[in-house]
Amino acid sequence: MADDPKTLVSTDWLAAHLQNPDLRILDASFYLPDMGRDAAAEYQAGHIPAARFFDIDEISDHRSDLPHMVPPVEKFMSRMRAMGVGDGHQVVVYDGAGLFTAARVWWLFKLMGKADVAVLDGGFPKWQAEGRAVEDMPPIVRDRHLTATRQNHMVRDVTQVAAAAKLGDHEIVDARSPARFAGSEPEPRAGLRSGHIPGSKNVHYATLLNEDGTMKSAPDLRTVFEAAGVDLEKPVITTCGSGVTAAILYLALERMGHLRVSLYDGSWAEWGMYPGLEAATG
Repeated sequence: MADDPKTLVSTDWLAAHLQNPDLRILDASFYLPDMGRDAAAEYQAGHIPAARFFDIDEISDHRSDLPHMVPPVEKFMSRMRAMGVGDGHQVVVYDGAGLFTAARVWWLFKLMGKADVAVLDGGFPKWQAEGRAVEDMPPIVRDRHLTATRQNHMVRDVTQVAAAAKLGDHEIVDARSPARFAGSEPEPRAGLRSGHIPGSKNVHYATLLNEDGTMKSAPDLRTVFEAAGVDLEKPVITTCGSGVTAAILYLALERMGHLRVSLYDGSWAEWGMYPGLEAATG
């Protein structure tokens, strides 16, 4: 797949641009408790040269009871400034699982009006497997001003998603596993009902990836969405457990040239909490 500094770049591309003074690399690794991994400790032990650690839980809206929701614009700007990420930079985001949480941070930058951001295809596992440079030193950071303008059309709240489900004027596509989508497997978060948003379609994020963790080609991505019954003539709302893997669907749709996409930030962590909202199973 062709390198695109606005969506996805290869390890070859990143290696060729490592010395670019306007490049900023972010390690956006994040793991669920049952994965038994410590993202911050792994970053400190070794990361791509000059990478900064982007803490998805810390750089979020702490006023919300929901996990890692979109931070206020001012918080995002101040955190990025402190990390030395600002206007005029090309950002590349990766994670330690291959392609798991990096897309969420890519989407967050897009939401804040920053276009020059890409996900590293295959992530840190591919970079390491190819024997490329790794360091354990923290980067030298200089403040850099960042201007952010929130793109509200890229995100949906529970009211908007409930309306879309009722009207059927959008395709709602869920990135969770088939068992969680069907409600045959309990949710990892305590107290949540099982099931899915009525009328939604299931495209497990893993089905968009090759065996080496890289993203499939645009034609192959389209085949996966169509096989799941997604009508690509309609605008799409992506959802998942807590708004993270929904961003992988978003990235895939953008790679396919499907530009009418938004992400349900609360996802099932929110929908599953409200007994007044219907949960479909099967």
